[in-house]
Amino acid sequence: MAEEVAENVNAVPVSEDELYGFKRSEMYSGTLAGSVGPYGRHVFLCYKSHETWLPRVEAEGLPQRFAKSFKDRKADFGVETKLTVCGGGESDGDVLIFPEMVRYKAIQDTDVDAFVEDVLVKGKPWTSGVQEELSGSFVFVCAHGSRDKRCGVCGPVLMEKFQQEIGSRGLSEKIVVLPCSHIGGHKYAGNLIVFSPDSAGNVSGHWYGYVTPDDVPAMLDQHIGKGEIIQNLSRGGMRLRPIGEEAEKEDEHKIPNGNSVVVEAREPVEQKGFTGGCCQGANGVSCCQEQAPEPVKKEESMKLNWLRSMGKEEVLLEQQQYQLSQP
Repeated sequence: MAEEVAENVNAVPVSEDELYGFKRSEMYSGTLAGSVGPYGRHVFLCYKSHETWLPRVEAEGLPQRFAKSFKDRKADFGVETKLTVCGGGESDGDVLIFPEMVRYKAIQDTDVDAFVEDVLVKGKPWTSGVQEELSGSFVFVCAHGSRDKRCGVCGPVLMEKFQQEIGSRGLSEKIVVLPCSHIGGHKYAGNLIVFSPDSAGNVSGHWYGYVTPDDVPAMLDQHIGKGEIIQNLSRGGMRLRPIGEEAEKEDEHKIPNGNSVVVEAREPVEQKGFTGGCCQGANGVSCCQEQAPEPVKKEESMKLNWLRSMGKEEVLLEQQQYQLSQP
């Protein structure tokens, strides 16, 4: 049985594996750490099969409508938000939002602007649709083969291996693995993102590159089961953008994230659409980026500086009053 599983998982022609798969010469040649910029929210739109996606999946249908709305309202988002397409099928139009861990069902073209306004701009539940809470861990594997052959070769093999390992552990009801569109960094294929709750129940997305089928058990047991990051494959994770001096230092050391098509005003012109665990671990499981500081944080920072300034003035005033009171 074990031999049959290995045979199925590695069912990639040798020639393709050496050119585009896990045996290609560029594997492990790039620097993974820091290849993901800071962001605070990730939206996944379920849409058709990954095998039918165009190279620019945001150029048609519902993804196109979402991409336009994201671009139009990008400046109004309270946090940097990534938009990525994931496999749909019967769930076309469903929208998954992390780290909020919610799903909105069957959104139509005519709903998109109102949805973006209410949920992503105003941060309130969308009362016009069906909302459900998600639990557990999610794995999104880049399998956008029409965009890059490497993802098309590596992605499906990784998804198959995940399903086999999840099934052997009896975790099929707790884990959902989905293909996703381009998330940046084709050269790092296999690329994947894991959303999994830690021991405190907090969820954040963590990105991995150069993942092979041999790494899948560790993804399940170490990252999702124990909440431990696999450092040698880590590209970075979801986080807020620092402000002030720290932000400048981060920009100086930032490593380009490939040809991502996330809607980002500060990225190359090409990036104007989408970007673009496994077991329950401590809290359970279920089913492709960048972030600016929230206005409140900026206001708090300004207020802190103002208070510090006021404190200095008060000290000087007290010193002057003390000197005047002396004989």
